[in-house]
Amino acid sequence: MFFKQHRYSNLITPISYSLDLVVLNMFLYILPINFQTPVLMHVYISLTWIIISTKNEFYTIYRFSKVTYVIRLIFVQFVFFFLTLYAFIGFFKQPVISRLALAEYFVITFIIISTLKFLSYFLLMRYRERVKGNIRNVVIIGKNKKTDQLRQVFNERVEFGYNFKKQFSPKSHDFDIRGCFSYIHDNKVDEIYCSISELKNEEIAKFISFADNNLKTLKFIPDNKNIFAKKLKFEYYDYIPVLSLRDIPLDNPINAFIKRSFDIIFSLFVIIGLLSWLTPLLALLITLESKGPVFFRQTRNGIDNREFYCYKFRSMAPNHKADDIQATKNDMRITKIGRFIRKTSIDELPQFYNVLFGTMSVVGPRPHMVKHTNEYASSVDKYMVRHFVKPGITGLAQVRGYRGEIEQEADIQNRIKFDIFYIENWSMFLDLKIMLQTILNALKGEAKAY
Repeated sequence: MFFKQHRYSNLITPISYSLDLVVLNMFLYILPINFQTPVLMHVYISLTWIIISTKNEFYTIYRFSKVTYVIRLIFVQFVFFFLTLYAFIGFFKQPVISRLALAEYFVITFIIISTLKFLSYFLLMRYRERVKGNIRNVVIIGKNKKTDQLRQVFNERVEFGYNFKKQFSPKSHDFDIRGCFSYIHDNKVDEIYCSISELKNEEIAKFISFADNNLKTLKFIPDNKNIFAKKLKFEYYDYIPVLSLRDIPLDNPINAFIKRSFDIIFSLFVIIGLLSWLTPLLALLITLESKGPVFFRQTRNGIDNREFYCYKFRSMAPNHKADDIQATKNDMRITKIGRFIRKTSIDELPQFYNVLFGTMSVVGPRPHMVKHTNEYASSVDKYMVRHFVKPGITGLAQVRGYRGEIEQEADIQNRIKFDIFYIENWSMFLDLKIMLQTILNALKGEAKAY
């Protein structure tokens, strides 16, 4: 499965993007605008639309967004599009272009794209309201005027797609924070909304730790001025202000679409251009040295902590401890050809099939064995945050020296620190930088590549 469950429909944004680009280019072709270089005009219109919509966040609409917000997006988008549209005439010196036909083109595309925008907006709300799809289970921590208002929003604005489960009052004598955590876990709650004014600092810290370690979204109702210093995202649910503790760039459908598109293209390039001829050669060398399969398949934890099979070229003699014991320096299980392909990271190349299938990404936190995930989830704070995104063949922690065997506690703590930084600060440029550093490290060799 390529996209997270219980999240707003990530496929809608790429589809809307594609439909809008089809409309823009189709009417360029149909209307008698008389441009001299058709290819240049099509490329120019497509690129300017993508740049403006990215800057304007034209395709970023949340389940709680109002109609006025959608209208503002459309207005700003088409104001800038109008300016860039007519700028084409002077910038590329196109005096024969019909200004009237260009105005007609602008009006037609404005009407059609605006209609599609509102149609998708209202259809998705009706889908949540009538079909009860795309729902998120939520709980509220706190009992006061603002939390009651938020509960009312959840119950009355069913088109937002929130399924209100329970409200806890920290001021009540029977409030038990552990019982609260158990309820959240047992009832598969997706989002927790906390009143700042009703929680003590240590309780806030416990909720943050619980949310991080159990893949829950934690948000705060700002009813106290003593909000801790952190980069917070401010949103409105109807008229109720809500603060999000962590803003993950890859939750944005455009970012997710860009990353997934790159993963597919790059993995196909590696599979066709490299693995197509390298696999038979390695298969011969691996089987000549030791009997057994060419590929090694191991269960690991991926996005949302879901288990998947991670593929590698077999670098060890077949043994029963492969899923329990991590490779160590001078490990007797490693074969001669295995030592070479591990040193050069060639053994990881079959994971591009994982990338193509959608269980991994080219760049992301490295997936761990299930046994290690279970161990670290209970002993390393915020360990589970790394499962908010797809695991990667390489990652920021790996290029910073934290790859391979975990020899001491500081190794896993630093690895988690870099993984969380990557998740909260993702960009396509950062991915490309990590990939380049990975290639350089593989060429010069790494001390912990064994």
